[in-house]
Amino acid sequence: MEERILFEDNHLIVVVKKAGELVQGDITGDPPLVTLVKNFLKKKYNKPGAVFLGVVHRLDRPTSGVVLFAKTSKALSRLNEQFKNRVPKKTYWALVPHLFNQQEGSLAHWMTRNTKQNKSKAHPHEVPQSKFAKLYFRSIKKLNNYTLLEINLETGRHHQIRAQLSAEGFPIQGDLKYGAPRSNKEGSISLHAYRLEIEHPVTKKAMVFTSDPPKLGIWKAVLSD
Repeated sequence: MEERILFEDNHLIVVVKKAGELVQGDITGDPPLVTLVKNFLKKKYNKPGAVFLGVVHRLDRPTSGVVLFAKTSKALSRLNEQFKNRVPKKTYWALVPHLFNQQEGSLAHWMTRNTKQNKSKAHPHEVPQSKFAKLYFRSIKKLNNYTLLEINLETGRHHQIRAQLSAEGFPIQGDLKYGAPRSNKEGSISLHAYRLEIEHPVTKKAMVFTSDPPKLGIWKAVLSD
């Protein structure tokens, strides 16, 4: 776990999530990242009792990248307020089919969620019980079969990036749920939370955390240059 820590102080800890890990526990019973980090902190500081660790935000299970946790209730409350007010800036990398030929732009949809299927749908117009979703994209690299997009979120809807790109006909590589033709061998999708910018909950200092994608599968080609 230690090699996956990007930053730690008395108030927060920032770690790199592997694709396939849960941030919080679910019905599968698989050990979530929050528990792994708690165990690490308990051992590192030889804590006799329970370790407090607050989940501030989440990444989808097949997604990798930067995840922030709060180490105190005060930090958790202040960070929750930041995310509620959309203060943090989140940047993702996504691999889509190479035919994606726009250099930069934005996508805006109205999204609905099917909780039974754990899936969202992006609609071109407002529909009942939908929520507005918007992201900005920039093409940063062309590969033989894929285009690498850098994506910045204006809103934070369930499966937003996955659903919006799929609605435009460009599902993320490996994302069978949203229309990709093939899965990735390791069960991941080629979506990575590359950068997170926040305001420190105590010092108010602007902080930026970045993590390159894992050197697995097609990401190897992305990182080769």
